[in-house]
Amino acid sequence: MTLTPEQKKTVTEWVAAGEGLSAIQTKLRDQFQVSLTYRDVRFLVDDLNLDLKDAAPKVDTTDVTKAPPPPAAKPAAAPEKKGFFDKAKEKLGLAKDEPTVEEPGMDEGDLPPEELEEAVPAGGVTVSVDKVTLIPGAVASGTVTFSDGVTGKWMVDQYGRPGFTQISQDGYRPKPADAQAFMQELSLALQKQGF
Repeated sequence: MTLTPEQKKTVTEWVAAGEGLSAIQTKLRDQFQVSLTYRDVRFLVDDLNLDLKDAAPKVDTTDVTKAPPPPAAKPAAAPEKKGFFDKAKEKLGLAKDEPTVEEPGMDEGDLPPEELEEAVPAGGVTVSVDKVTLIPGAVASGTVTFSDGVTGKWMVDQYGRPGFTQISQDGYRPKPADAQAFMQELSLALQKQGF
């Protein structure tokens, strides 16, 4: 759509007054009933050989003495990101700061002997990974047997969140040591599968 010479003159005045593209787009629609896309308004301004005014004045960067001082804004603390094991600990009811053997920077030698015995129960937790995962939205699934004999089926979704799809005992929550051992065994089993 082409504009009349009077409309082009009005657009020139709007640009000279410091209006932005979206304001010009709105004024064209409201005052002249001309509906243009944002891109078309940009082309119109370019076709009229007009230069939009910047909201912030340009500073001569060749002379650093003329530059305004940078704003003294404090950087916002980055929100804490939860990893695979943090999310799993939440689901299993473990405290976030409980030490686990699989955390980076820790190995079995860092735990006192009494905590090491608690972290790896004598009965053991066994985890198996299904060869084929048939659960929609899951990237891996399998079974677990806790040290007290309770069994369950687990899955890990595409976001890396573990969960249980079935537990043999209603309302069951594994002991903290079993939960940690499960996460450790799950991590090892998934690493062997290439996850």
